[in-house]
Amino acid sequence: MTINCKGEDLILSPQRAIYWGAKKMLIISDLHLGKGAHFRKAGIQIPVNINTADLNKLTSLIDEFTPDSLLITGDMFHHQLNSETETFLRWRAQYPELRIILIKGNHDTLKDKDYTTLAIETYDKELLCKPFRFIHDQPELTDEYYNITGHIHPGVTIYGKARQLIRLPCFYFGKTCAILPAFSVFTGLSKINAKEGDQFYAITPEKVILV
Repeated sequence: MTINCKGEDLILSPQRAIYWGAKKMLIISDLHLGKGAHFRKAGIQIPVNINTADLNKLTSLIDEFTPDSLLITGDMFHHQLNSETETFLRWRAQYPELRIILIKGNHDTLKDKDYTTLAIETYDKELLCKPFRFIHDQPELTDEYYNITGHIHPGVTIYGKARQLIRLPCFYFGKTCAILPAFSVFTGLSKINAKEGDQFYAITPEKVILV
């Protein structure tokens, strides 16, 4: 689905990403690479293919949109480097010309040299690219920039007949802030208290729908 936000056309992909065509930029949030290995190390049995599945989604998006840059609004890596980092390095080698930009989130605690080795450009707080501010969590103060964030993994409940309901990840667009769905499938969903004029775009396996 293509929407217009602050005069810019943005494509909302059911792969949980935004493509900003004017900048040739693919935008995602909360990739949480290495989360599975982190939990397995703690003795919690998590499928080993989660990391690969998320990178395969990224490959599909890059093939579809051929972006110049990939921007991640926080929580690219879940914790420290671990056994799943090698999978990412092999994936990264396929796209040496792709600029990867990370706005650091609360889970992004790697050392500066680690990001350099992984060919990732980092920003500690935010990146301003008019008309947008890319930041991990919604700031308390607002200004002329429209905030595009992540962090809370938004979800929406859709009600059907016979009291049926389903919870789906979604894109949220409010008056001053948009919140991206978590890119990784290994995340929960958070409810957002809607205000008048807010828009929710639910993500189904086939398409994005306005609800």
